[in-house]
Amino acid sequence: MEPKWLTWARQIQALAQSGLAYSPNPYDRDRFEQLRRLAAEIAAEHTGDATDRLEGLFMEETGYATPKVGVRAAVFRDGRILMVREVADGHRWTLPGGWADVNQTPAECTAREVWEESGFEVVVRKLAGVYDRRRFPPPARPVPFYLYKLFFLCDITGGTATPSLETSEVGFFAEEEIDGLDLSHGRVTGWHIHRMFEHHRTPDLPADFD
Repeated sequence: MEPKWLTWARQIQALAQSGLAYSPNPYDRDRFEQLRRLAAEIAAEHTGDATDRLEGLFMEETGYATPKVGVRAAVFRDGRILMVREVADGHRWTLPGGWADVNQTPAECTAREVWEESGFEVVVRKLAGVYDRRRFPPPARPVPFYLYKLFFLCDITGGTATPSLETSEVGFFAEEEIDGLDLSHGRVTGWHIHRMFEHHRTPDLPADFD
């Protein structure tokens, strides 16, 4: 579970962001700006990051505060699951995926990420789960925004294994090999990958949530 200070900082930031979106009162707006600064100071104190950089990230978020969305793809071939080494996280293994983009459906985002990170063309077949990021192990660098992750089962329609600027290696692994991999736990855990194998084996398994 994530530390309480991170939950508190996110909550303060969300209250400040929503308050700035709706309050016309200049005195209240000043208070919300102070709250935003306080959230940045709390995060900076515990991460060693610069307060100004974090506050700048918070200032970019406007309107009513809502969770961000990430996607991950479970792609199977001959009973083995597709994994990639992500350069940005020390070349650790993870399922292909990333942030959801504006003006793309979740399925389109997922297919794009698979193509960009692995070289495979896929079609999204099933939503397997919607998971709260707080239930993952804490990453080395805390995520400053609240996040949901959508996991989809996908089928390969073309392409070949091709690493990219984002990935250094592409491979397929049997379920018994997963626990021996150096996983990018900030992106995906062994439990999630094993769960994707269960969804692959049982197509009518309902989507997980929370």
